[in-house]
Amino acid sequence: MLLLLNKQISSKFERCAGISASRLQLLCKLYQVEEISQTLLQKEVGIDGAAVTRHLKQLEATEMVTRRTKPEDNRVTLVSLTDYGRARIVIFKQERSQFVAQLLQSFDETQRQQLADMLQVMNSHISNMD
Repeated sequence: MLLLLNKQISSKFERCAGISASRLQLLCKLYQVEEISQTLLQKEVGIDGAAVTRHLKQLEATEMVTRRTKPEDNRVTLVSLTDYGRARIVIFKQERSQFVAQLLQSFDETQRQQLADMLQVMNSHISNMD
């Protein structure tokens, strides 16, 4: 049930917001920092390196992010949001909030808190499975 729900949520959100969950995750992380190495970004979001490169190239093509080589070490690629990217992430976050509100509309506050607590426990369990 969780796998099916995850697939449906991801698909529906992508259609509503016009951005994949992976790209939004990358953008949200970039929103928190001024600039970050592509390698560290990939580790922090837990997305495959090749996928991160693909996503960043597409985000760069839409002028949401910029990438540059670190002057002191040409092996390191630095990534940052553009001003346009920062403005778009604010909109994406609002869309995500509206999406979640609509998804949970029939839950009262107690049920929402219980769900959040259960998801947190599941997240803790999955983290401890390594």
